[in-house]
Amino acid sequence: MRPGPSSERAVILSPRGRDGEEAARQIRAAGLYVNVCADFPALVREVESGAGVAVIDDEAIKTADLRPLVTWLTEQPSWSDFPIVLLRDRTGEPARDPEAARLVQLLGNVSFIERPFHPTTLISIVGSAIRGRRRQYETRAILQNLIENQTTLQTALDVGRLGAVEMNIPERRLEASDTFKSFFGREPSGSLTFEEMGAAIHPDDRERNRKAFDRALKNGADYNIEYRAIWPDNSVHWINTHATIFRDLAGRPATLIGVASDVTARKLAEIEREKLVSQLAAERGALADLTATLEQRVDQRTAELMQEVAAREKAQEQLRQAQKMETIGQLTGGVAHDFNNLLMVVVGNLELLRKRVPNDPRLHRLIDGALQGAERGASLTQRLLAFARQQDLNPAPVDLGQLLRGMSDLLERSLGSRIVLRLAVADDLPPAAIDANQLELAILNLAINARDAMADGGTIDIKVARFRVTGDPELRSGNYLKVTVRDTGSGMPPDILAKAIDPFFSTKPLGKGTGLGLSMVHGLAVQLGGALQLSSVVGKGTTAALILPIATAPVAAGNRTPSPPKPPRSAVILFVDDDPLIAMSTMEMLEDLGHRVIGASSGPHALDILRSDQPIDLMMTDHLMPGMTGIELAAASRQVRPRLPVLLATGYADLPEGVSTDVPRLAKPYHQEQLRDRLEQLLG
Repeated sequence: MRPGPSSERAVILSPRGRDGEEAARQIRAAGLYVNVCADFPALVREVESGAGVAVIDDEAIKTADLRPLVTWLTEQPSWSDFPIVLLRDRTGEPARDPEAARLVQLLGNVSFIERPFHPTTLISIVGSAIRGRRRQYETRAILQNLIENQTTLQTALDVGRLGAVEMNIPERRLEASDTFKSFFGREPSGSLTFEEMGAAIHPDDRERNRKAFDRALKNGADYNIEYRAIWPDNSVHWINTHATIFRDLAGRPATLIGVASDVTARKLAEIEREKLVSQLAAERGALADLTATLEQRVDQRTAELMQEVAAREKAQEQLRQAQKMETIGQLTGGVAHDFNNLLMVVVGNLELLRKRVPNDPRLHRLIDGALQGAERGASLTQRLLAFARQQDLNPAPVDLGQLLRGMSDLLERSLGSRIVLRLAVADDLPPAAIDANQLELAILNLAINARDAMADGGTIDIKVARFRVTGDPELRSGNYLKVTVRDTGSGMPPDILAKAIDPFFSTKPLGKGTGLGLSMVHGLAVQLGGALQLSSVVGKGTTAALILPIATAPVAAGNRTPSPPKPPRSAVILFVDDDPLIAMSTMEMLEDLGHRVIGASSGPHALDILRSDQPIDLMMTDHLMPGMTGIELAAASRQVRPRLPVLLATGYADLPEGVSTDVPRLAKPYHQEQLRDRLEQLLG
């Protein structure tokens, strides 16, 4: 908050009334605010209530009790250095004038003006003092904002159970948050030096950790790694660290800043899963050996009850595999939902924080880096949801030829100059029933995979044609469209090809891929009602074919004369969410957009508000809430206020099976700009 006239005024005390009135007249003539005080206690009261400068005749100093003023000056906060101008008959350097030196020591920020003074001199010194005081008030406001912003950022870290760490690289000096220390089994008051942290890393992980750190120092890559830490009680815990190295003006590594999380529970679950998979493989191998032995000892007829048994076992194995994938898909969808909620809190708070911090490039770089990390997290959850077939799709009739031609520039930039891209689109193709944005991402993913398989360059052919399906167990018989992406790369052997679409399987080096690319494409194709088919020959390349359904309606014509955007208006919004952190972040975003927000923590709470006479322009609600879901709340709200617009915020396509709704949706995590655009559409 900027200071007002009362806090920038000059207060004057002069026993010689004429001098005080003359000084006040000259200061007012310069456009500044002035108060003339009757005595020294009155001047002290004016200073304590807020002022820009005190102008005091030295005659008043000689007879007054200075202790109240000196006490106030001594106890003023660190941002404050209150200026005082003394009018004297004689002035000199403090070193040669003991009285002047004493006043400087007592009062601090003192300027001297010798009488008789020129108006220009007085106005110059008083104006400079007031400008300096104004900068002090601005410094106070900046300090207050910094404290508030630090509190908001710490809240985001606490919500995500993230520990923060900062290291001075040349001095190997570590500064860690209490949460980060706890990941190494340390108490908040305990120490955690760089050497102690290195010694706590499991011996089997130290070399890998050292290489990752050296690579970040040398190449500027992010320091992202999972490793084990041994606590003082000898228990072993897994830690996931993401950090970035910042360099000084000479380009030398200066500071490492990052966050970490304890992923012990997830790693233990993965280890247990691997044990179960190994046990299942061993049992399957034993069963195969038994089958082979029996086939050698029985006649042709027996070799045939056994073929039936083998077929039954294959069906059971396929069922077990499908059940396992379904379980993983449900788990993945739930994790992505929870992670989207966490990202919603982080993104919302960071965007609000970026608006409120001072114009400091370094602070903005840190916030932008955190936002980029959150964006990567959001991209990862989209891949997880695609694999789990739970992403929120918006299928519509799309011209595939036009879509591919529109992507050609993006594809060529992404593939580089060593890759030759060839597009072939058949004539008179019907429109495809797809989500255009998700399909573009899938095609780009397939093209980049193809590029990575051709280290020395090569050719990528992308073709679109009609495709007839008959007798395929995965697809209904009928007409489809097929998009093929074929490369001339190294190809894949059959054992690799069989696992290519498995989640988290990747042949790329550590840190170069998540293993979700083909899983995402496969999940998208299945969710659209199609399929992904892969074929490959070692040394000759790989072909990925996307089988896509044909739309029953024509491609919608574009709006050639879009109406001009309407100016945003302030609205009363009822916001419903049972998570207090998401509610706090989103309500701050809505209020920052100029809306008045009424909060409700549940569906019944929101209905009570809707039944009142409180004016409400729009209701925005989460879907997954205890007691009453967002869909149920939207239906109930129409019984109370039929015309009230409703916006459903959801992390993924988590609607119950068989339920359809016309309620507009906004996918989490969303940015403030996306929220603003969606509200403007609904508020009209």
